[in-house]
Amino acid sequence: MTKLVGIGVAAGFFGALFGVGGGVIIVPLLVFLCSFDQRRASATSLTAILVSSIAGSVTYALHGDLKPGAAATIGLPAVVGVVLGTSLQQRLPVEKLSYGFALLLMVVAVRLLA
Repeated sequence: MTKLVGIGVAAGFFGALFGVGGGVIIVPLLVFLCSFDQRRASATSLTAILVSSIAGSVTYALHGDLKPGAAATIGLPAVVGVVLGTSLQQRLPVEKLSYGFALLLMVVAVRLLA
């Protein structure tokens, strides 16, 4: 339970600071610290993000930084992406998901450093 609370605090902090939390923070930490497989970590992360994103959205809105129209324009199609991604994820072996996720994180890291 303590590990999960720590992961939540870290995800919330980095989510608010950099706009990352779920895929970049929660998933790897659930895999490494809590022995979740990639599929279970992803599902847990998406659910946790629901809760933290509401808190973050309200906080940013109170500071006048939220653009509701842009959020809806991104968020509504993202629902389609989540359904499609989940459908594909259920068909892939967990090992391939882990390698694919690691590759994605490496590409993002290289891109940010370039």
